[in-house]
Amino acid sequence: MKQSPCDDAEMCNERDAFVQKLSSDAGIFALGSAVSRVVQLTASDDEAANNLAHCVLSDVALTQKILRLSNTVSYRRASNAPVTTISRAIFMLGFDLVKTSALAMLLVDSISNHTHARSIRAELADALCASLFGRELARRSQYHDAEEASIASLFKNLGRLLVASHEHASSRQIDLLVAAGKHSPAEASVKVLGCSYDALTEAVLTEWDIPKTIIYSLSAVPAGKQMAAGNRHEWMRQIASFSAEASKLVSRADGEVEADKQKLLVRFGAALNLDTKKMSDLFTSVVEEMRDLSESFKLGEVNKNVANTGNDIPDVLSMVTMGADANVEGFYPSGKPINARDLLLAGVQDVIQMRALGRSKVNELILLVLETMYRSMGFRFATMCLKDAQSGQFRARVALGEDHASRQSHFVFQMTPERDLFNLSMENNTDLMISDARSEKIRDLLPAWHRALLPDTRSFIVLPLVVNKVQIGLFYADRVFPAPEGMPPDETSLIKALKSQILAVLSGT
Repeated sequence: MKQSPCDDAEMCNERDAFVQKLSSDAGIFALGSAVSRVVQLTASDDEAANNLAHCVLSDVALTQKILRLSNTVSYRRASNAPVTTISRAIFMLGFDLVKTSALAMLLVDSISNHTHARSIRAELADALCASLFGRELARRSQYHDAEEASIASLFKNLGRLLVASHEHASSRQIDLLVAAGKHSPAEASVKVLGCSYDALTEAVLTEWDIPKTIIYSLSAVPAGKQMAAGNRHEWMRQIASFSAEASKLVSRADGEVEADKQKLLVRFGAALNLDTKKMSDLFTSVVEEMRDLSESFKLGEVNKNVANTGNDIPDVLSMVTMGADANVEGFYPSGKPINARDLLLAGVQDVIQMRALGRSKVNELILLVLETMYRSMGFRFATMCLKDAQSGQFRARVALGEDHASRQSHFVFQMTPERDLFNLSMENNTDLMISDARSEKIRDLLPAWHRALLPDTRSFIVLPLVVNKVQIGLFYADRVFPAPEGMPPDETSLIKALKSQILAVLSGT
């Protein structure tokens, strides 16, 4: 276990024992791995959007929530078209917003289902609200990677959350000490746990390999009025502290809340360039966004002051999310959604719009097309292969779906004189849509490498990418069930339209 600095040996032992206990929890271990992976994605990376999309798509529940959020009123102001793909969500909402939303959703999913759900969800609502304050303030900042302030705000009270979910009796005892008025939260947590909530948060995030800039920003700011920070680290500490305190005011409805808002403004106004109007606008904006998050996260009942918007997920998404709300009658036995045409059409429109705006990279468009096919048609695995000029081999460059990383690394083949199905498709530049791979005629045309890599495939498509008679690559996607429903002409046309968009990009037209 990694160790974070600690001045008191006894407190260190108490803290480390609790962290060790958390580390042995499979759910917390998985949460730490997922959080670490997402936090370390940076917008400056050329493959950032693709990597973030892969992280989200690997978790069906997370995908569902991001799509819900993307289709709430606040985030669909620029377009009336529903968002049906994660690639489109990242393009529309922005990398940083999807990243911090994904982190919040991971936290909610991991912690909200414990026995003491009500109190835990109240703490989660505060954490989510704090992240929104951090995000709004980060938008106004000139600091590089200012979005880290939102992440810091989200995790500011992680120690309190983990104690509430895993040591509820201790959490309750701490709350009683604070309520008695003789102990601050820090003093009460030390008295009960042997270490403060802040120390516990620092130790857990260190264990999760979270960047030190974020961990440092979680330490308390000095008491009294705050002045403008001299550097980014100090600014992030101020943001995280302000956001944690502001979030608790949002959930209150007592007569003292306005007075406490004024005290918060006096303390942080100069440091964060806030006056009365800016403070009011900030709270209004956060409450509006919190409505959308409450709906997307199914936490609306926690915060009684945040009204339910009543914005349900659009009909076109009712099956693509594939979550608990999906109607099993919305799919063919093959796994293909009944509304495949609508989903394909939405994807085609997304690709055309992204190309027209001219802000998308080739890899982002390829991923959007692949994701549209994968989700719209209910495929198990989907990939795009490109030809390696030196080796003459076709190699999978991007993949989605079940065990995609392993399958992508092994999806490599060389065109041979043999008349297998892939050769025939490429040589004739013909799109193939196979409804049953075990039929005798099809089985005999499958190459050995495909039978070895994907032996359980029952239906699949092969879409060759050929420009001026030059074989560039192909799209491939499959299912483990046969597809006797076939593919009607309108779906076929939309798939060809998706392919034509990629061909246009690859050929520079």
